[in-house]
Amino acid sequence: MRAIWTGSIAFGLVNVPVKAYGATEDHDIDLHQVHDKDGGRIRYERRCEVCGKKIAYKDLDKAYEDGERSIVLTDEDMDALPANKGREIEVLQFVPAGQVDPLMLEKSYYLQPDSKSPKAYELLRRTLQNTEKLAVVRFALRQKTRLGILRVRSKMMVLQAVMWADELRDAEAVAPEKLPRISEQELKMSAALVDQYSGDFTPDEFQDDYQVQLQALIEAKIEQGEELDTEATFGSQDQDSESGEVIDLMEALKRSINGRNAKATAKDAKASARKKQPAKKTAAARKPAKKKAAAKEASSSPHKKKASGSGKKSA
Repeated sequence: MRAIWTGSIAFGLVNVPVKAYGATEDHDIDLHQVHDKDGGRIRYERRCEVCGKKIAYKDLDKAYEDGERSIVLTDEDMDALPANKGREIEVLQFVPAGQVDPLMLEKSYYLQPDSKSPKAYELLRRTLQNTEKLAVVRFALRQKTRLGILRVRSKMMVLQAVMWADELRDAEAVAPEKLPRISEQELKMSAALVDQYSGDFTPDEFQDDYQVQLQALIEAKIEQGEELDTEATFGSQDQDSESGEVIDLMEALKRSINGRNAKATAKDAKASARKKQPAKKTAAARKPAKKKAAAKEASSSPHKKKASGSGKKSA
């Protein structure tokens, strides 16, 4: 990986040099747009409305419209902003992890110590780990001042960008005016269903079905061309004719719990069947050993030795 930012963490009078690396990557299959009539590639051009010429990215400036005029801001203007000149991740405060709303979290970056003496880095990492707190920080990246948090992941510190408070919309704007009544029995049934689905979060158990199916579609299209039969590739997809509206909530909860129990029973049955399979394979593997022993016995018989000996003499 290549570092996307180099600077330091300012922790009181302690300075911790670091390099930032993107902590995530997109796994989506790359697709581009083409003309549906002839398959020609569609390309987008930066073209000036005044002179009609194509404009290179390096010749672009930014502008702000105030309704009456356009104020052009050059790269030099943007770089002159004091907030853009800092190369520090300034620690503002330390807070309990539970106080940061997950809705505010944005892109994450791994921070690597950029010093021959990484002691200051390790000190801050261990402090965050032992106190179970997050460091609220301010930093500048790509001509923007950003709010963020520092947290620990394994042996690394992670810098995660955080939205500013005024960037979050108020949930009350879309909340229902009146909440429906929920009975105690419905809450108990719902909690029982939640209990059946509960477990430790293991992200490796989940996969992006859309990307897997898209890859299968591409491979089938390469093999079959325009004669592709999608039903043969993916099977028939029966649409659920039932309405999405739940009429009897209690009945739906009961059916969900019973269905979950049936799936769990089937899963346990498959698991126990898998445990028994190796024993069968071992028993089957012993049979060829008998044949091998019989063949060895036949090869060691006097008749076989005699035939072998006569062969050598004739040679």
